Amino acid sequence: MAAAARRLLSLLLLPLAWTRPAGCTDPPGGGWLAGTVPEEERCTVERADASLTYSLFLQRFAFSRPVILRGVTDNSAFRALCTREKLLAAFGARPVRLSTANTYSYRKGESRGCPPQRPPPPHRRAGPSRGGARIAPPPPSSPLPAVDVPFQEYVEQLLKPQDPARLGSDTLYFFGDNNFTEWGPLFQQYVPPAFGIPGTSPAYSFGIAGSGSGVPFHWHGPGYSEVIFGRKRWFLYPPDKTPHFHPNETTLAWLHRTYPALPLAERPLECTLRPGEVLYFPDRWWHATLNLDTSVFISTFLG
Repeated sequence: MAAAARRLLSLLLLPLAWTRPAGCTDPPGGGWLAGTVPEEERCTVERADASLTYSLFLQRFAFSRPVILRGVTDNSAFRALCTREKLLAAFGARPVRLSTANTYSYRKGESRGCPPQRPPPPHRRAGPSRGGARIAPPPPSSPLPAVDVPFQEYVEQLLKPQDPARLGSDTLYFFGDNNFTEWGPLFQQYVPPAFGIPGTSPAYSFGIAGSGSGVPFHWHGPGYSEVIFGRKRWFLYPPDKTPHFHPNETTLAWLHRTYPALPLAERPLECTLRPGEVLYFPDRWWHATLNLDTSVFISTFLG
């Protein structure tokens, strides 16, 4: 009787083994480290789904306010290539160029032993830099050398949770400056949002950053940002409302020191972006980001 019961149980469980989704073989979160930064449920950015038409996008969002798009693209194939294991296998030996995680994040590092530079006055909108971004100009100095490291070294040694006491100017961050010859096969698998802005063309910037890291407030042209793995919190202000921040202070420090004292009327639009969600930000909108987990993300700049 017991033997018959065991045989029946094995027959009942057998179909489950064969119907296991193929994606289950990948580690949760793509194998990237989950973070400990608490998530805020508050979301003041409007959301839209696949029913949003292009004409309505142009009318309501393209030139006036951000929106989070859900279900407008399927990037499951791209996501499957962005697990920690697969990216290390494909690009581990390839060099990547790192930026500093501050408002001047277009600086590509500096020689060891160089004295710290005095930051220029914050909030100035001045000359263009990488990706069309406009930031306060750095102080006059000799060109700063790039920080180039093998991708494997970045992932295994530098990709760590943000130290709250560390300045953004002392934090290295992998975003943009992708070698499109080497990374091209990966980018070919990415499906960007279909809605463009008249007179612009898209350019991709791919990045991976540790929990608690992010880029302080800055602004540039319009674009999209999609989270592939992890969670990314966004803070946004319209062009005519300059946020209070120091360009070398990390977003994490700003969140702890400045954000709690802001009156509700002076708080930014904000929301946490999860995998499969795409944020559209209009031209010249101030924005800062905070990675709640180790995050893999890609932006489509419309320039």
